[in-house]
Amino acid sequence: MKLKLPDGAFRAYLFDCDGTIADSMPLHYIAWKKALAEWNCTYEEDLFYSWGGKPVREIIADLNAMQGLNMPVDSLAERKEGFYLEQLPNLKVIPEVLEHIEAQHGRIPMAVVSGSRRSSVTGSLGILGLLDKFDTIVAAEDYKNGKPAPDCFLLAAERLGVAPADCLVFEDTDLGIQAATAAGMASVKVPLPLGRR
Repeated sequence: MKLKLPDGAFRAYLFDCDGTIADSMPLHYIAWKKALAEWNCTYEEDLFYSWGGKPVREIIADLNAMQGLNMPVDSLAERKEGFYLEQLPNLKVIPEVLEHIEAQHGRIPMAVVSGSRRSSVTGSLGILGLLDKFDTIVAAEDYKNGKPAPDCFLLAAERLGVAPADCLVFEDTDLGIQAATAAGMASVKVPLPLGRR
């Protein structure tokens, strides 16, 4: 299945990582379940997917508030990340997106813009052999307001020296598409892999 791109002569491509370049969402969900089980915290799969793109520390804070828990945000975030990194050998690329990365590599600047931390993003891209395809990586520690705020995409455009209106964003979540729209950027939504639609 090919991705249909919007019309336009885009001067930069900005890619979300999890669920867009890397088919990593199921691995992240397993990591969340393991980490949260230690605190008797539930995290339904539907909610997990609807919160796609939200930074890890915000997710923990929101789950604390929803369930009246007091889970330690920083140490739990590290623990969840550790469980994710253990599963990296199982990671696969999303072929429809890889096609666009390979077609434009060396022609236009490209960035990865993620709500995950840098260690998670570089781990995923490293396993997939794609780390050298991107001119910059904007990760959770680089900005204050997570998606649907436009901050992360605007920072990526600034680093690449390309006007927001000339950027095309590849995203798999509604929060990510909202962030791209708020940044004044065109976007293409990457559908869930077959079997999870």
